[in-house]
Amino acid sequence: MATPVGNGAPGAAVPARPSTPPAAPGTAAFGAPTAAPAAPGTPGAQGAPPHGLPVPGPGAAPPAKRSRAGAPERGVRARLAQATRTPPGRMRMAGVVLAVLTVAFGGLTAWQLETRAQAADRVVSYSQPLSRDAAEIHRSLADAATTAASGFLLAGAEPKDVRARYEQDLAQAAKLISQAAARTTSTSPAQDSLSRLNQQLPVYAGLVESARADNRQGIPLGGAYLRYASEQMQTVLLPAAAELNTIENHELVVDYAAAQSTPWGAYVLAVLTLAALGWVQLTLFRRTNRVFNIGLLGATAAVLAGTLWLAVAGLTTGAALKKSDLEGAFPLQALNTARVDVLTARLAENLNLVARGSTATYANQYADVTKRLAGTAGKDTPMRDRAGTLSNALILAPAAASQPLATAADQYDVWQDRYLNAKKAEVDNADYQGALNATVSATDSTSTADAAFNATDRALAQAADAEQARFTAAADGTAGDLRLAAGAAAVLGLVAAAAALRGLGRRLAEYR
Repeated sequence: MATPVGNGAPGAAVPARPSTPPAAPGTAAFGAPTAAPAAPGTPGAQGAPPHGLPVPGPGAAPPAKRSRAGAPERGVRARLAQATRTPPGRMRMAGVVLAVLTVAFGGLTAWQLETRAQAADRVVSYSQPLSRDAAEIHRSLADAATTAASGFLLAGAEPKDVRARYEQDLAQAAKLISQAAARTTSTSPAQDSLSRLNQQLPVYAGLVESARADNRQGIPLGGAYLRYASEQMQTVLLPAAAELNTIENHELVVDYAAAQSTPWGAYVLAVLTLAALGWVQLTLFRRTNRVFNIGLLGATAAVLAGTLWLAVAGLTTGAALKKSDLEGAFPLQALNTARVDVLTARLAENLNLVARGSTATYANQYADVTKRLAGTAGKDTPMRDRAGTLSNALILAPAAASQPLATAADQYDVWQDRYLNAKKAEVDNADYQGALNATVSATDSTSTADAAFNATDRALAQAADAEQARFTAAADGTAGDLRLAAGAAAVLGLVAAAAALRGLGRRLAEYR
């Protein structure tokens, strides 16, 4: 009698055991994950979640926030925090900071010193020579006008050396104008002055030649030509030369300021770098009980050496440039002003005789220029105590130029006495020839006003040479010293970076 299947009674048929165990809850066949049944009242209880995404079970952590690319968002701050959680990570970060600071210190110091070196180069080889040449153009033009007037007064008795001096002045002015034009940029304000000088100089020379030719033939028109040429010189050429001189002097002042500037950025970065090195060493001492770290000490020594070199080079070159200015460039500018005033006074003196009393213009001009030269005080007052360009040049002169300038001051007073004697002969005694002989002579080279003027001009030229030599001696080599310091700072910055990394690397090796 058969027994019903599944009632558990004795003799019932036992079903066959499956060859594979039943799937665990929450999984599908072949091991693929399936969604667990959702608890009533929770999202997805009535069906599978959208997009086939699994729903976390109770107590599961929330999913990580993802970026658009699907990767977890990790900012720079989080990565830095992760990197500095351990002592080795903090050491690596300190090494990076020290390497950046030391290399930046070396680079910034080298750059600032190189900038100063370039400015010092411009002072020595560009600005001051152009300033000197501009003053020489001004002086040469004034001397040419003065010499032309002297030659005109001597007429057929004009000595060869007077004519040669006039031609040399014109040639020197033309040469310096051409050189200055070649060395200045097209955008420089000096180009306009140089253009006017270059255009008007041949015009002036042509007028003087016309005056000279007419004078040799006894034609009265020669005097008119010479006065017109002198007017062109005083209203066109000399003002253009003075403008050029002012522009070049300003450029010299700008370059001096750049060459003597203090590299504050390098000093500030040096302090920050030394502070960072000290802080790292102090921290290592507290954590490891080790007093010295050879690498960090070497980095500190390198930065200190670079800072010291920077300070010494800055002080020594700054002092040298200041000396070159105070004993060379600045007094030379004052001296050149006095030299031009002396030549202008001499030109007015000669033109007054050329005019033969037809106008008081040149006599008044002479009075104005001599007042500008030495004030109104008489020769009983020492030149240093007078108010004028000549007294100013004497006050500013370095020791090397004091004696020539003192000689120039004495000869200037002699010249003024002889001028007054000639004026007395012309005005009071109506003796034009006597006044002319007292002023300029082809045979007398010692007792005329022209002789005293020449002695004054020679002494001023000697003083100018002495002041130029003082400038060259003081300023020469400053650019090289600054460049040497710049190279040393760059090398020391790299050495400091390598030493700092080496010192921290030895500590990092202890953690391995």
